[in-house]
Amino acid sequence: MDATFALSSGNSALDLQAEILARPVTLARRMADAIRALAIDATEQSKSGHPGLPMGMADVATALWTRFHKFDAADPHWPDRDRFVLSAGHGSMLLYALIYLTGHAGLSIDDIRNFRQLHSPAAGHPEYGEHPAIETTTGPLGQGLATAVGMALAERNMAARFGKSLVDHRTWVIASDGDMMEGISHEAAALAGHLGLSKLTVMYDDNHVSIDGDTALSYSDDVSKRFAAYGWATKQVAGHDPAQINAALSFAVRSTKPTLLACRTVIGLGAPTKAGTNGVHGSPLGPREAAGAKQLLGWHEPPFVTPGDLKASWHAAGSRGAAARRSWLKRLARHNQRGEFERVIAGRLPDNWHEAMFELKQDIADSRPRLASRASSQKCLESLVPATPELIGGSADLTGSNLTLVKGMASMSNGNYGGRYIHFGIREHGMAAAANGMALHGGIIPYIGTFFVFSDYLRPALRMCAIMRQRVVYVLTHDSIGLGEDGPTHQPVEHLASLRAMPNLHVFRPADTMETAECWELAVRRADGPSLLVLSRQALPAWRTDTTENRTARGGYVLAEAEGPRQATIIATGSEVPIAMSARDTLARDNIAVAVVSLPCWELFALQDEAYRAQVLGGAPRVGIEAAGGFGWERWLGPEGTFIGMTGFGASANYQDLYAHFGITPEAVIAAVTRRLG
Repeated sequence: MDATFALSSGNSALDLQAEILARPVTLARRMADAIRALAIDATEQSKSGHPGLPMGMADVATALWTRFHKFDAADPHWPDRDRFVLSAGHGSMLLYALIYLTGHAGLSIDDIRNFRQLHSPAAGHPEYGEHPAIETTTGPLGQGLATAVGMALAERNMAARFGKSLVDHRTWVIASDGDMMEGISHEAAALAGHLGLSKLTVMYDDNHVSIDGDTALSYSDDVSKRFAAYGWATKQVAGHDPAQINAALSFAVRSTKPTLLACRTVIGLGAPTKAGTNGVHGSPLGPREAAGAKQLLGWHEPPFVTPGDLKASWHAAGSRGAAARRSWLKRLARHNQRGEFERVIAGRLPDNWHEAMFELKQDIADSRPRLASRASSQKCLESLVPATPELIGGSADLTGSNLTLVKGMASMSNGNYGGRYIHFGIREHGMAAAANGMALHGGIIPYIGTFFVFSDYLRPALRMCAIMRQRVVYVLTHDSIGLGEDGPTHQPVEHLASLRAMPNLHVFRPADTMETAECWELAVRRADGPSLLVLSRQALPAWRTDTTENRTARGGYVLAEAEGPRQATIIATGSEVPIAMSARDTLARDNIAVAVVSLPCWELFALQDEAYRAQVLGGAPRVGIEAAGGFGWERWLGPEGTFIGMTGFGASANYQDLYAHFGITPEAVIAAVTRRLG
């Protein structure tokens, strides 16, 4: 009987469960029950967790992993494997059970016994890096689905570059009602439909249950119609009927569009009283319910024990892709692009990459351009893009403002995936998550652009990027009140402080074109985390002509030493460095010797040894200047330091008037210094 019909005819979830469990027990059902049993045991042992989704989606996952998902448990790093993303990361035991049962090394039954415990790879939500078969960190709902869009897009781009013989794989996603409610799912699904990512399939666990209860409390979307409107193929599936599941997955493989399979399931299938309710969603079943579930399922093994015949069947599924992987390795061995493919997959930059950077910095030193740092960034990209074939860019409908597109970059579109530029539309959150997926896929270094103030829209995906330490470069322009007339809605004030507070993130705010080039060099070289380039709209003078050392690599340095023993130190970033330099010149005419420190990256400066930091900051009174809030500046200014910047939101006017209005001027710096020396 069709699952949708059964529930819509007035039958309860428990009635449907009884009907499902009364069917003849097949090998596929027993293999799915092995997942259910492990989910029950692990959540009972840890006294926490979410057993409902693994129990409800076990039949779908079994069909996928035993018949359709291309992988080889012996080599989870195989570049042409299919990608599997559990977007509903709270159901993490589904993924851990699949990894363990299919015979992957590195996740043992003892690890599952230690589910959600310190140092176990079986964490509460899947964490990238804990096991190579965990393709991405998930948990915040919607992130996995949107990240998977980036993976699917990366596959199409890499296939266009290296050919189908090396790159030909699919991306599979299990998503929940919660994923579909999150706004990012709209952005991501619309983008995937627009680009025609036909090798992306989302299996939607349509169980009608959320933490608060029935999803009808807050949710009445027709998800299939919604996705069809985005340009997806859709199909309704009885999520506990193997024949329907297999037919639907076959349909997805044949589809010329991305595919949504709405799998109507009973959450917590097997639980005698809690199945189909929120009682099985986010907490263990409890000893009595757990025992009752195993009895209903006909599962009589001790906790954490899988019968040998089922283990053998699951291990066979884990090695099903071995022949395909061996064939792929033979193709790779004779492929004329083998070296380049292996280089980009390993994340190594081209051998001559440093030459492009040297020539760029030499040109900057010779020409001393006066440019907005966003224009300086574009100048850098004009050198970096030809020298770095894996560099793929894009913007959230602000290409002409972010200056992220350079000559020779064709745009990606439906059916034309060989371009190197993506028009993401006004989808900042979806854009950032897709960039995560491209980076995780491998072979691509993504950079993405928007206004700095709109980092608010993409912050959850940026945080995921920092947690996973992925190499993504964010080009964030219009960085302060310096953008002028667009006013306080578009003028970042609190953003620098909040993003500097995020671990694993490098926030760069360069003062001129040379520093911008140095920031780009560091961002592209950095393989262990994301980098933000926070860039000005207004033009900035050139201060640096030295090319022998990347001075930004130390985070901060003395840009101009005092003419004599230091009487004060002015510390500035980005567009406020010219203000600091102007104040220094005026003070020097009054015989007050002041040094100017440029501090483009606080995170790198904090990593320097104490002696270097003391040398740069000096022992004289310190004044900090930045067209942003002052939170965090006390770290560099000390308890007696003075900060000049924003104390509230901005206003609409030309930027010169705004700097004067808010007192971010050379005169204010001079007054602060003279007060301290008086």
